[in-house]
Amino acid sequence: MIPFLDLKKINALHADEIKGAMAAVIDSGWYVRGKALDQFERDYAAFIGTQHCVGVGNGLDAIDIILRAYIQLGVMTPGDEVIVPANTFIASVSAIIHAGLNPVFVDADADTLLLDQTKLEPLLSFKTKALMIVHLYGKCAYSEQIRNFCTKYHLKLIEDNAQAHGCRFEGRRTGSLGDAAAHSFYPGKNLGALGDGGAVTTDDTQLAETVRAIANYGFHKKYYADVEGRNSRLDDLQAAVLSVKLKYLDQENERRKAIAAVYDQHISHPMIRLPKNRVGQDHVYHLYPILTEQREHLQTYLEKQGIQTLIHYPVPPHKQKCFPQFHHVSLPNTEKIAIHELSLPISPVMTDDDALFVAQTINQFF
Repeated sequence: MIPFLDLKKINALHADEIKGAMAAVIDSGWYVRGKALDQFERDYAAFIGTQHCVGVGNGLDAIDIILRAYIQLGVMTPGDEVIVPANTFIASVSAIIHAGLNPVFVDADADTLLLDQTKLEPLLSFKTKALMIVHLYGKCAYSEQIRNFCTKYHLKLIEDNAQAHGCRFEGRRTGSLGDAAAHSFYPGKNLGALGDGGAVTTDDTQLAETVRAIANYGFHKKYYADVEGRNSRLDDLQAAVLSVKLKYLDQENERRKAIAAVYDQHISHPMIRLPKNRVGQDHVYHLYPILTEQREHLQTYLEKQGIQTLIHYPVPPHKQKCFPQFHHVSLPNTEKIAIHELSLPISPVMTDDDALFVAQTINQFF
């Protein structure tokens, strides 16, 4: 059996260090906003290449709190618009709505499956205040064209970096390319905790201070709430786990790239389409999606051969039942991806032989 993602095996790679780090936190007697969190925030900011990192409860909260901080600082007001890729996990969109802002969807590029940057200008209105890019599947969605677009129209550039820890653009990490970035440390991510967790990275000191306050009941000083806040904090046990795993992230991402290279080289079935990368576009392969009109048949066939696959994502955000206000929107590339996408197994504990078996099995599918 080749599992889609063997988390037990992945975490076993560093089990002794993880247990030691967690024991140190337990023995310290300080479990929230303690030294382990401080250390991880410093380590992760240095890794990403930003001045600030603020640990929060999860990736959705990270986006939501960034937007609420911008509202608090007067950069945005409720009812303003944020352009967001239509092909994304629902959290990217839910956070915008939770913050009292309105998502404006941009369709996916049919080749890269990321936002189509040629379709941005027609979406602008006097209410547009930000563009959110999503480094979906672990692939860098940033480009100089996107930066120039944001500069030209005075928009904040927000990165959803939940799936792309360690990815780069011309030497710089995703999460440092925009004005602020949201990160998720859900256990299945390239940098995964042993529970929920998230972070915000930015070079904007005022924004970082506001994010930290909102995530901690609105406090700049304990018991004195200067802004309306919530409880969304990365706890010290998870921070300690992440500090251990961060040391091995680049190495494990390289292993993911090696598995993806086997797929790229050996999958040759005429009914399977592999997404393309732009020249110079980095990819850390949180997911390896393929496209086929025979998705359900292929998934069943692979399962019978002992290969587990998943679908990301069968219903795009604008077609979810919870968002009826967007059901009239037509985004043909995104909608096609939703019915054709299938994610193959990929992880740092897979072998080249595992990947070759998956590729050869796909090629034998009729």
